[in-house]
Amino acid sequence: MKLLIIGAGYVGLVSGVCFADFGHDVICIDSDKSKINKLNQGEIPIYEPGLQALLQKNVAAGRLSFSDNLSEAIADADAVFIAVGTPSRRGDGAADLTYVMQAASEAALLAKKRILFITKSTVPVGTNRKLKEVIAKANPELDFEIASNPEFLREGSAIEDFQKPDRVIVGVEGQRAKKIISEIYRPLYLRDFPILFTSLESAETIKYASNAFLATKISFINEVAALCERTGGDIKDVSKGMGLDGRIGKKFLHAGPGYGGSCFPKDTSALVETGQIHQIDMLITQSVIESNERTKLRMIDKIIDLAGGSVEKKIITILGITFKPNTDDMRDAPSLVIIPALLKSGAKIKVVDPKGYKEGSLIFSSAEWYEDVYKAAQDSDMVVILTEWNEFRALNLSKLASVMNIPAMADLRNIYNEEKVLSNGFSAYDSIGRKSKAI
Repeated sequence: MKLLIIGAGYVGLVSGVCFADFGHDVICIDSDKSKINKLNQGEIPIYEPGLQALLQKNVAAGRLSFSDNLSEAIADADAVFIAVGTPSRRGDGAADLTYVMQAASEAALLAKKRILFITKSTVPVGTNRKLKEVIAKANPELDFEIASNPEFLREGSAIEDFQKPDRVIVGVEGQRAKKIISEIYRPLYLRDFPILFTSLESAETIKYASNAFLATKISFINEVAALCERTGGDIKDVSKGMGLDGRIGKKFLHAGPGYGGSCFPKDTSALVETGQIHQIDMLITQSVIESNERTKLRMIDKIIDLAGGSVEKKIITILGITFKPNTDDMRDAPSLVIIPALLKSGAKIKVVDPKGYKEGSLIFSSAEWYEDVYKAAQDSDMVVILTEWNEFRALNLSKLASVMNIPAMADLRNIYNEEKVLSNGFSAYDSIGRKSKAI
């Protein structure tokens, strides 16, 4: 089929590349000409493992192209995916639908034949109904259908998630739309991956409810971790014991410095705001948001306590600033709260992150950046592990301790354990959800 993707950001680009790999003819459109020029040269604007190679493969096969000319691209399209951003609106946390509505209106004006509009962007319940009105108003003569097809891509694992999904969610109203989407996802259907067809409103709600529930699991385990630190429990054992219950499962029960990224923060806020519109208090989700912010603040206190009550004039090496490994995404990362607080308290910050320099160097302009952990730790008073990149999982701890001024470690991802760290020359160690014997 001939597919048009409007928006060559994270969701649009990954979706476009993967649809092309399914065998469809795909054109990705974006208003950012510099981005399109780079994509046409084989360069991608984001870091996602495996994406560049898959992009180049499908461009070479003639199935994938990039353009900023919507009029030409939409001429032969069978379906248009809207995959533009829906950032949180300042003030109330609602999803900003400006780009979605604009994309739909512009595409409708230029469409000349019967076409299916498919919303890939994460949008609040009721948005696709509004989109139908926007499209009909922009082009009253256009014969069209609309569908909701929310994405469930994890940054760092997006290719696998698209090609081997837990499920594909599709909100439709008519049989024609269902038939087109069934053909688009035929490679997955043939391999028995579940495709759930439902209403527009159900599809929209599934996306937000799923992310809010996963965010709830993270915030819950972080609160339990705080309790373990006071009681002597070990959060790793607690998480394992909980996860063995089939009703709960082990995923998203890893204690850490709080969730971040492009989905959970904005989607939980948008769900709360949607509840307010419909006079439903989303009390659990609101508590999750507040709990997550408190977790980030608790990490600051842990670091300061480990430093003896003050980080003033202390040199702290931060390992990892992106919200998770295998991505360059900084959106709502815990580092955006923790590092500024340390700088404000008088600390000098050094940073090592495999992919975070491009954006992070602009945000943390006063920090020093290194590619080598041991060079960064030279004369440091503490090492703080904020992101669990593989590069940080097998450090030579004795070598690390030997180059530091005061060998202390705040392991906020529980990569190591206290006995191993202290036996390799460190004088102090703290982690999450485990009561320290050395402090």
